[in-house]
Amino acid sequence: MRNLLPIIRTNDSHPGGRSALTCRFRCGDACFHEVPNTTANPYVGDVIAGALDRRTVMRAAAVVTAAAAAGTAATVAAAPQAEAATADGRHRPSSKGARGLRFTPVAPNTNDAVTVPDGYGQNVVIRWGEPILRGAPAFDPENQTAKAQAGQFGYNCDFLALLPLPGEYGRQILVANHEYTDEILMFRGYDAANPTREQVEIAWAAHGLSAVVVEGERKTGKLVPVPRHPLNRRVTATTEFRVTGPAAGSDLLKTSADPTGTKVLGTLNNCAGGTTPWGTTLHGEENFNQYFANGTRATDKRYGVTATGTERKWERFDKRFDVAQEPNEVHRFGYVVELDPYDPTSTPRKRTALGRFKHEGATVRLTEDGRPVVYSGDDERFDYFYKFVGSKRMKKGSSRAVREHNLSLLDEGTLYVAKLTGDSPAIEIDGTGKLPSDGEFDGSGEWIPLATATADGAVSHVEGMTAEEVFVFTRLAGDKVGATKMDRPEDVEPNPHTGKVYVALTNNTNRGKTGYAGVDEANPRNSNKHGQVLELTERWNRADSTKFAWSLFLVAGDPNDPATYFAGFPKDQVSPISCPDNVAFDPYGNLWISTDGAQLGSHDGLFGVATRGERRGELKQFLTVPTGAETCGPIVQDRRVLVAVQHPGEVDGASVEKPASAWPDGPGKFVRPAVVAVWRKDGCDIGV
Repeated sequence: MRNLLPIIRTNDSHPGGRSALTCRFRCGDACFHEVPNTTANPYVGDVIAGALDRRTVMRAAAVVTAAAAAGTAATVAAAPQAEAATADGRHRPSSKGARGLRFTPVAPNTNDAVTVPDGYGQNVVIRWGEPILRGAPAFDPENQTAKAQAGQFGYNCDFLALLPLPGEYGRQILVANHEYTDEILMFRGYDAANPTREQVEIAWAAHGLSAVVVEGERKTGKLVPVPRHPLNRRVTATTEFRVTGPAAGSDLLKTSADPTGTKVLGTLNNCAGGTTPWGTTLHGEENFNQYFANGTRATDKRYGVTATGTERKWERFDKRFDVAQEPNEVHRFGYVVELDPYDPTSTPRKRTALGRFKHEGATVRLTEDGRPVVYSGDDERFDYFYKFVGSKRMKKGSSRAVREHNLSLLDEGTLYVAKLTGDSPAIEIDGTGKLPSDGEFDGSGEWIPLATATADGAVSHVEGMTAEEVFVFTRLAGDKVGATKMDRPEDVEPNPHTGKVYVALTNNTNRGKTGYAGVDEANPRNSNKHGQVLELTERWNRADSTKFAWSLFLVAGDPNDPATYFAGFPKDQVSPISCPDNVAFDPYGNLWISTDGAQLGSHDGLFGVATRGERRGELKQFLTVPTGAETCGPIVQDRRVLVAVQHPGEVDGASVEKPASAWPDGPGKFVRPAVVAVWRKDGCDIGV
């Protein structure tokens, strides 16, 4: 059978298919504000048909699509079995499937459930409000308090990490980001114009991070939390953080509450993240701008800080959220946070050497001589992606001295921003996605240095900016050096098997519109609402190289659309995908992609795609999430897949009184973001 698309289309009034409710609470309606980046730099986005050949385009036009609807669910048939050859005589790969992806793909649907392949089981690992600290009460949403929430699992889980727990068989440490709160779905009778102090303090406690020990069942992949474990921890919007690196102590970070510029209360809007080879977790502060009111400076505007009041109105309850009263507090957010999950008494650190912008996440690989390289995307339309190359080598071992050394690795090194160049004449790029005469869209790139931090100080490489300014106003530094504009660069992940780096670019419907950047070879398609995934190869496969090659790996959308591309794999054998967001790798080197705001009529989901071999580009949907939800934080282990189901029920007009979803606990219960584990019922490895 063919993998057919539903004819349902989502409302395009909110870019990326998100509801108005999500836009309000997750990013402060960023898509309806003026784009912060108004520079004239080159722009990268829909790198459509990255290595498309003309025969692939012609073949795509012949793909037949249809839809079937039953009740409220739109479904699509499963992926076809491979045939011997395509219509044009090209060889088709065998039907066995890539190792790690041998499952029957889930059909696109609108079920209010987590839908998984046949033969797979699932369980909710932990929900918003479940107690994890000693003394924390059971969840009671009708009588919630800030004190209770501070000991319970936070709201809207996003990035997930699972770390080993030596000496405790079958147990691991689960670390989760809590990106943002949606007070309309948290509090019955919520008055958005007049929140109470208690509601605001509950929201502060629901932000941040959770670390909780989980235990697996021996006969299944089920995971359950271990409440009151001594390693369990909550980090909130009022937890003390250390500021480290070249901007620590800067006048730009000093406030009336912290004249040293080295201590910050809390972390906000933590989106994706990463784990380090030395056993810590990294967490990207993304849409932090939405929490700050009355920002009127040019730097505030460049970061999307509103000149008026905020949605949550926190500025009424703490002056640090009012830029007019505390102009530097906003400069203390927008960093990568490092947490040591093995030491619940440790102070988390904000790493200024990695730059300040809307970090989607931060992923690490090591150079050949053991220095850390951190990749991170700035999740904004027309903004950039970056890497940091450390100057100190990681040490092996577990002694206190070794651990302290490794906890300093992200404070010294050079921060770079990416610039991409195409290789075809501009006249051949007409905005339709038509291929240039050389038959492909690809090119080269360079990492432009912005600033270098050392133990003795920092040096700027950007004319007219000090090093401190570069690390605090990193977006402006990228503007000045002519970095390439991207379509919401989100997760950036190196493949541990090949070293190739994959960049998820979610969408940008402003592409090519009047007043915005137009097409170039890297961006041949206007109005990019489905997004794409770029594949980047560092020169000589060295993580510290300053040169790279780029090409398109996937161009998302309806496989029936000639502009879509799946690394050359036959498009009648792939699942449709829209709006790639987070990415991860399984043990076999397959790329797993979670989506956010899919525009093809189905709920968001998790997809696996082969990155090498004869099945390169074979993309299969592994699960879908409930109504209104986004798929986040994928982890793919040998026998278990984890996802964070973020903002279920977040649909226009929804509220506690009028829920749009009954997930996960059924009708009459509060809708609760949660972490879900999926496994094979026969106990075998995933997808083999």
